[in-house]
Amino acid sequence: MTAGTNKTRRLITGGPVIILVEPQLGENIGMVARAMANFGLSELRIVNPRDGWPNEKARAVASKADHVIDGVKVFDTLKEAIADLNRLLATTARQRDMLKPVLAPDVAAQLVKARMGANERVGILFGRERWGLENDEVALADEIITFPVNPALASLNIAQAVLLMSYEWMRTSVAEGETRFKAPDRIPASKSSLINLLSHLEEALDEAKYFFPPERREKMSVNLHSIFTHAGLQEQEVQTLHGVIAALERRWMRPRGVKPKPNEE
Repeated sequence: MTAGTNKTRRLITGGPVIILVEPQLGENIGMVARAMANFGLSELRIVNPRDGWPNEKARAVASKADHVIDGVKVFDTLKEAIADLNRLLATTARQRDMLKPVLAPDVAAQLVKARMGANERVGILFGRERWGLENDEVALADEIITFPVNPALASLNIAQAVLLMSYEWMRTSVAEGETRFKAPDRIPASKSSLINLLSHLEEALDEAKYFFPPERREKMSVNLHSIFTHAGLQEQEVQTLHGVIAALERRWMRPRGVKPKPNEE
């Protein structure tokens, strides 16, 4: 029996989804799985791992976290990996010029617990070993998590970052009655719905020549993503906005001064 392991106790599973973006080393993925299992997390998703999957090096260092390794889901893109989630938090050590709440790990864990208590699907996003997350990836998140570390040495190993967040999750889960946040009355739209809305909006804005000058398109697109993820839209609100965009698209296609027919409204 591994030191510290008690096979007679019930295995704790569940918790938020952990998402790794383009991890490089199988050993790091294995250490992430072990950290998750230590603190009761079990769902791991990987976006475009450099060395492919499955990876025996990951299993070798996972130290009995086989249930996490066996359950790994691999995706080609981040948008596919988060499509079924209602809430996403991104971890980063760098300040981002985005309109998003920035949370300490303990506050983030309380928020995740409250959201999951309201039957939301929640994910926590971790970046690459060498440079973390790109701005357009952080833009997909609802909140940012940053750790209180030495500012002269702020970078954490990916497994260390997952371990710290997993610990806060477990600590929050066992500390009943200490939740600071009330569960929302309604569940926010899925990331898939929000991504589709933003794609629709960008297509319409391209038609309207909004993205000008062209070299500013990426920055303008990131800003739009930040605005809509910050809004916490509900599913019905997303559908309403689709209708608004569609109505504007029909307006742009009509010659100036021509009134729409009754069935076009």
